[in-house]
Amino acid sequence: MKKNPEFDDIRPYYDDEIAPVIEQLLNNSQFRKVMNLFLPGEKGKQVERLMRTFTTQHDFQHKLMKNLVFEVLNWTATGFTSSGMENISPKSAYTYISNHRDIVLDAAILSSLLGMSGFETVEIAIGDNLLSADWIKDLVRLNKSFIVKRSVTGRQILEASIHLSKYIHFTIRENNQSIWIAQREGRAKDSNDRTQESVLKMLAMGSEQNFLKSLAELNITPLAFSYEYDPCDYLKAKEFQQKRDNPDFKKSDKDDLLNMKTGLLGHKGRVHLQFGQPINPDLLKLNDSLGRNELALQVASLIDNEIFRNYKFYPVNYIAYDRLGGNNTFHEQYTSGDVKIFDQYFKQQLDKIDLPDKDIPFLTEKMEEMYANPLKNFLSV
Repeated sequence: MKKNPEFDDIRPYYDDEIAPVIEQLLNNSQFRKVMNLFLPGEKGKQVERLMRTFTTQHDFQHKLMKNLVFEVLNWTATGFTSSGMENISPKSAYTYISNHRDIVLDAAILSSLLGMSGFETVEIAIGDNLLSADWIKDLVRLNKSFIVKRSVTGRQILEASIHLSKYIHFTIRENNQSIWIAQREGRAKDSNDRTQESVLKMLAMGSEQNFLKSLAELNITPLAFSYEYDPCDYLKAKEFQQKRDNPDFKKSDKDDLLNMKTGLLGHKGRVHLQFGQPINPDLLKLNDSLGRNELALQVASLIDNEIFRNYKFYPVNYIAYDRLGGNNTFHEQYTSGDVKIFDQYFKQQLDKIDLPDKDIPFLTEKMEEMYANPLKNFLSV
């Protein structure tokens, strides 16, 4: 692996840093409290002993994280499937851009699946807004995450974007190391997954090439995550009402942690990850004489369409679509039993919303949109 001290402030930890950082982590009282919550008693002590044997990133990911990820899926999902890996090669590096359903699990599932399938795991882009404590920052950097600086302001925003883009280009080009980045900052609360042009403009900054050739260097490959149920759906619906009733409403750090915990430990039903086709063949057909804004729109559309056509659908999606439209377009895709489960699930989730002036029709509509929008977008392509 080639090293560059220019990126020491955002890169994952190197192998020779792993053991001392793990020791520092295990001596952190906040980390130990969280560890005892998720891994109480003897199980936690076993993991602690195991962690003290790690000397490389590979150890941390393959001996701990991979097992934890699939253990979480075993607890919280009724099945996990994937397809499309024939679209990628273990000899190549990719910039995986995906829709974003779960704060923690999306990238963790991808990395673990790649590692189990004989591919190199990915480096993961994570916003510093989620790194509220030093121990969290240590933990994610042990797990091959690099930091996206979102807390900067003014002139620093441009400088941080260029710095991040240079790091991504360096990682792909010099180390042949794949990375994962979400298609937008934060999750799409209504599941209307759209790639932000600002993400693509940032990715293009790290090369001397023109906009299209710079993006082509990154070998962008879209991924589609499909969760049958989103454990955070009621929290997202609640936030929609809070913002409707108070336009200045902003989530707190406590809210972010609740979303992370709920997404990680909540019931997901079936989960599917689909690898799309790399977009370079279509990317390089675009007219590079167009302005950067227009090109960013067109590249975003290429990514979005590849994600849309690779969704996997469940009865909850079809029922939500029909409920919103007031019709029975997809009635053949579900049974009366599925409708009963749908209604019970929605009531259960809506009952969890703790607002003084709970607007049930509004909240119901917002939750229905979350499950219908992926199907709407699929139909659009």
